[in-house]
Amino acid sequence: MGGTKRIAAGLLASLTLAGCITVNAPEEPIVIELNVNIRQEVIYRLAEDAGNTIEENADIF
Repeated sequence: MGGTKRIAAGLLASLTLAGCITVNAPEEPIVIELNVNIRQEVIYRLAEDAGNTIEENADIF
């Protein structure tokens, strides 16, 4: 019988503490950096464009 009382007391204590938990939103927004992927794509496009320009104007280079 003593074990049942301990379990009941534990459940009551956990229910009492559960009401004290609060969750607050952060003050500053979450920032996700995606600069690496965008930068690689831009560099790739510029390199491809430069290659096409050199092929089209081979006499200049």
